[in-house]
Amino acid sequence: MSDGSTEQRDVVVHPGAVGVLALDDEERIVMIRQYRHPVRRYLWELPAGIKDVADEPLIETARRELAEEAGLQAGRWHRLLDFFATPGGSSEEVTVFLARELSEAVPPEDFVVSGEELDLEVRRVPLAEALAAVQSGRIRNSIAVAGILAAVVARGADWGDLQPSG
Repeated sequence: MSDGSTEQRDVVVHPGAVGVLALDDEERIVMIRQYRHPVRRYLWELPAGIKDVADEPLIETARRELAEEAGLQAGRWHRLLDFFATPGGSSEEVTVFLARELSEAVPPEDFVVSGEELDLEVRRVPLAEALAAVQSGRIRNSIAVAGILAAVVARGADWGDLQPSG
């Protein structure tokens, strides 16, 4: 601890994750609905995934997840924010990217739909509606909440000061 004492803690060591706030020309974000067993319910989320390919740059993980989960690719990418998901119990660090200039994509050849992805629902939601869903507690996934709030702030600043994707 900060005072030199020791305590016992359970810690989940995590490889990291990415999320993608994909925004179309009509200011709608791409959201997916999928089942999350630990909370025993379906959640509305951003396309996201674990950094599970060794030495893959974060932006490439984000591109892959957007193609796999939403069947989309983006012509313009920025880094929207970085945060620790649950620093009291996990080392998971999340990077959320802003993806724009969306178009259809073919998921990677080796991608196999399984687990939570078997019944994904993909929907485009106006950014203002997504913000209202965060504020009312209808959107509770941490990556989605953080990404939506960061996008609202960035849009309010006319998308200035965005970080490059790499």
